[in-house]
Amino acid sequence: MIKIGKMAPAFNLQNQDGDKVALKDFRDKKIIVLYFYPKALTPGCTNQACGLRDFKKELAKHDAVALGMSPDMPEKLKRFVDKYHLNFDLLADLDHEIADKYEVWGLKKFMGREYMGINRRTFIIGKDGKLKNIMMKFKTKTHHEDVMEILNNL
Repeated sequence: MIKIGKMAPAFNLQNQDGDKVALKDFRDKKIIVLYFYPKALTPGCTNQACGLRDFKKELAKHDAVALGMSPDMPEKLKRFVDKYHLNFDLLADLDHEIADKYEVWGLKKFMGREYMGINRRTFIIGKDGKLKNIMMKFKTKTHHEDVMEILNNL
């Protein structure tokens, strides 16, 4: 079971450029803001990504880096990054293996239809690799502000 104080599950996935990105690649950072989102190029996911893009300087003050993860193909992630000039990596969890490890893959309901997909969550991971915070409920438009409030209180 994933919870605060436990080690964050490792990953090694392709980013929007087809390069492999692993959790261990960020050992030099104090904080990793890993957020899971359902689908690139959709309104809520765009709000969330652009908020973090615009707060890159504020994240840097905390020696933090943002990473987004979804089940989208790297090519779609590249379009998302290019269209919105995102300044952080998006990772392709095609088979939702990592989403399963972070317990964000599950049943969703939309307009009376049930299906399996990503439940939007954000994980704040410390330099020691342990989970410092798990954001379960937030609005995509103010997600970046909520992240900063958590970082300011760590």
